[in-house]
Amino acid sequence: MQKYLLKNIQVVNEGKIKALDVLLNNQRIEKIDSVIETKYKVIEINGDGKHLFPGAIDDQVHFREPGLTHKATIYTESKAAVAGGVTSFMEMPNTVPNALTPQLLQDKYTIASNTSLANYSFFMGTSNNNADEVLKMNNHKHDVCGVKIFMGASTGNMLVDSHNTLDKVFRESEMLIATHCEDERIIKANYQRLKNTKGQLSASDHPLVRDEEACFESSLIAIKFAQKYGSRLHILHISTEKELQLFGNMMPLKEKLITAEVCVHHLHFTADDYDLLGYKIKCNPAIKMPHNKEALWKALLDDRLDVIATDHAPHTIEEKQGSYEKAHAGLPLVQHPLLLMLYYQKQGKISFEKIAEKMSHAVADCFKIENRGYLREGYFADLVVVNTASPTTVTPKNILYKCGWSPLENFTFPASIDKTFVNGHLVYSNEVFDETIKGQRLTFNR
Repeated sequence: MQKYLLKNIQVVNEGKIKALDVLLNNQRIEKIDSVIETKYKVIEINGDGKHLFPGAIDDQVHFREPGLTHKATIYTESKAAVAGGVTSFMEMPNTVPNALTPQLLQDKYTIASNTSLANYSFFMGTSNNNADEVLKMNNHKHDVCGVKIFMGASTGNMLVDSHNTLDKVFRESEMLIATHCEDERIIKANYQRLKNTKGQLSASDHPLVRDEEACFESSLIAIKFAQKYGSRLHILHISTEKELQLFGNMMPLKEKLITAEVCVHHLHFTADDYDLLGYKIKCNPAIKMPHNKEALWKALLDDRLDVIATDHAPHTIEEKQGSYEKAHAGLPLVQHPLLLMLYYQKQGKISFEKIAEKMSHAVADCFKIENRGYLREGYFADLVVVNTASPTTVTPKNILYKCGWSPLENFTFPASIDKTFVNGHLVYSNEVFDETIKGQRLTFNR
């Protein structure tokens, strides 16, 4: 493996920005200093005018393999990820077949070991009748990111609405439990009421069907279970102002047993965008009224919301069309989350340091990922070189998702991803990929 020396680059790390040299050797960051001279034969990279971020860690993606590979594969979506500065991902179990047993989960790890350009981990799935299989994961808490519970509708047999199952998993799981929180009874009642009133629903009705109350009630149930048993709960994609009252910021993240995630699309889009984008921004939980977006930003910055993710969920463009009932829910986003946050940095909404915290440091702390998420000597060299003077416009030609489209098409970011290192390997540089070395399985210090 090549050795690299990044010279005089603006290192964004642990609340500070400082011009430093960074030496990469044998997959790791060997040294960080104001000036580094080495006897090694190295490839030197001039960092003047550029910023170095720890690689983003996306704790919620849907890469669709196995079983739904007409939409995406682990290879195609990990390639899009590293082009966007995402060096590690955690993937959800609602593939086909659903990852509801240890063997089915292992099948996904095997695929990733052969094809993923980014580092990877996979959630174990939960159904109403596989609690015993889920609890086998207690023996894998060092090498599996967590257990996923869909408390709202999902693919296949993964809606968990049995309180007996929820009680058992929250009581006995030693692993992080990640939840999709929407109350199915409220959703069905809202849908039926709107259907009876309007007949045909449209994209703009989605936040009325999957409303604030559905999210709040389900999140509240999950939190009550976690508080009852002292479980480690991580609630995914918070989308409403009302839910924010359930979370606090009075203790360090490493001490929290209940944490929360916000996704980039809920920080960027609002219900006002359905008129232009229609079902392209249909997702679960729904993108809602503008006051929710503003509340989410406030909670992100004051640390009630702990991490930023994408919930990358690609569908073909044909699957995003048709009637309300037929148009699939989910957005492809994993190529652009860091660039989108850099856009908001340019707007004065968030700092470089906070971006590194919420997309890297905090994710590593939340999941207790070993030796990643920070720019530290001895840590794996998962790094992103950003050029803030080179804008990027999203076009069909530079979209790398297998589905071939993005809700951000024609949007211009004020920066570009110049280089991405995964475990010290320069996998992406100036739109060119080196796929000779694959990513690694994440491990966890639990």
